[in-house]
Amino acid sequence: MHFASDNTAPVPPQILEALIEVNHGYAPPYGTEVQMTEVREKIRQVFEAPEAEVFLVPTGTAANAIALACLCPPWATVFCHRNSHVEEDECAAPEFYTGGAKLTLLDGADAKITPEGLERAIAFTARAGVHNVQKGAVSITNATELGAVYTPDDVALICAVAKKAGLPVHMDGSRFANALVTAGCTPAEMTWKAGVDVLSFGGTKNGLMGVEAVVLFNPSKAWEFQLRRKRGGHLFSKHRYLSAQMAAYLDDDLWLKLAERANAAAKRLSDGIAALPDATLLHPTEANAVFAAWPRAGHRVAQDKGAYYYLWPMDQTLEGAGDVLVSARLVCSWCTTDEDVDQFLSAIGG
Repeated sequence: MHFASDNTAPVPPQILEALIEVNHGYAPPYGTEVQMTEVREKIRQVFEAPEAEVFLVPTGTAANAIALACLCPPWATVFCHRNSHVEEDECAAPEFYTGGAKLTLLDGADAKITPEGLERAIAFTARAGVHNVQKGAVSITNATELGAVYTPDDVALICAVAKKAGLPVHMDGSRFANALVTAGCTPAEMTWKAGVDVLSFGGTKNGLMGVEAVVLFNPSKAWEFQLRRKRGGHLFSKHRYLSAQMAAYLDDDLWLKLAERANAAAKRLSDGIAALPDATLLHPTEANAVFAAWPRAGHRVAQDKGAYYYLWPMDQTLEGAGDVLVSARLVCSWCTTDEDVDQFLSAIGG
């Protein structure tokens, strides 16, 4: 019963087989291998973006931070939700890689910024000219850190506000596949057709050993990204091992199939919790994460039986009255089984 994070899941066999296959013989380094050419062309096809530039990095932090560094100068700010991934989980990497750019934090239900909130924040920024931080870029997390999904219409409304102010838009898609499966749209509709300039296309949280793609729909930033990737220490010499993972991920829509499994498990879990007495869902379950609260006694039983998940927020305790509601975050992965979910529901339901 592992629900702490999709990061804790194993690697699908298709990915391991691809790594074994690519390990034969010699190959050019630094992304010049044939596998990277295949990855680039496949992503261009998937996103219906023949001019897009595609680069691989080993971590989501690198993908987000280097991408934002290409969009936002040191004297400007990135507009994002206060519960966005770049704010909560990157240890100030965006500020570091941009050379000191600020993050302007916005509110909104379920960690989704609103067009109105973004418009107000933009209008408030740089009112005193040189004395203020300047308007830099917009970043949205899809799926959000609270399990919600921006639809293509949501994305388009945010991008319209950004474009009116002359700002580029970055999408943090560490769980992009999960969001896409829920939205039921094409990758292009979720991104550049809605106005997104740069996508961090996640792989690690959806099963890969460790690789993310940065998709630049505006290729004018391609050379700058390459330089920043090298300078930041994220250009792999044995790059074929990144490319092989991403190629296998894209082959036969494996990336979507993995996300569908994770999302289906989360829905089963969410529906089961909602049906329990004295339990409540805290946010909509629109991807592969469930945020819920149930009596402390149920938490104790589940953890005694080996359930692994995080109390959310983490400063809560299992000591105290058993009937008090305690909240938690539960994340499903590509290999979460119905049995895992049902055992967990049985444990917390008493």
